[in-house]
Amino acid sequence: MARTRKLPLVYVVDDEPIIASSLTTILRLKGYDALAFTDPIKAEEAALIESPDLLISDVMMPGLSGLELAINVQDACPDCKVLLFSGQAATSSLLESAHTCGHRFDLLAKPVSPGDLLKEIERTMKYEA
Repeated sequence: MARTRKLPLVYVVDDEPIIASSLTTILRLKGYDALAFTDPIKAEEAALIESPDLLISDVMMPGLSGLELAINVQDACPDCKVLLFSGQAATSSLLESAHTCGHRFDLLAKPVSPGDLLKEIERTMKYEA
């Protein structure tokens, strides 16, 4: 059963626990209902139960890439916005491939400062496709 909520729900997914928990803490301090996941498959399962307003995910993760996660979550939750981040330059070619299939995601380079991340989240949440 879904929770009753007034705050935007954000799923933060990164296989590095310190990154997932740190970003979640920052988001909570800024007024978001944020949940951290270190396993992208668990994040995908959670999205099927309760649709997030925003998915923030690392791209390169074992088991399921952040790009695959983003596509799956948007297929199940069309109103969910997506923001991806990565520390690897090769990620841009993956995004191009997703774009040709009709998916468009913004990408931030790691490391990202909390201020820049919050600005990008605000911009992403206001964007209407």
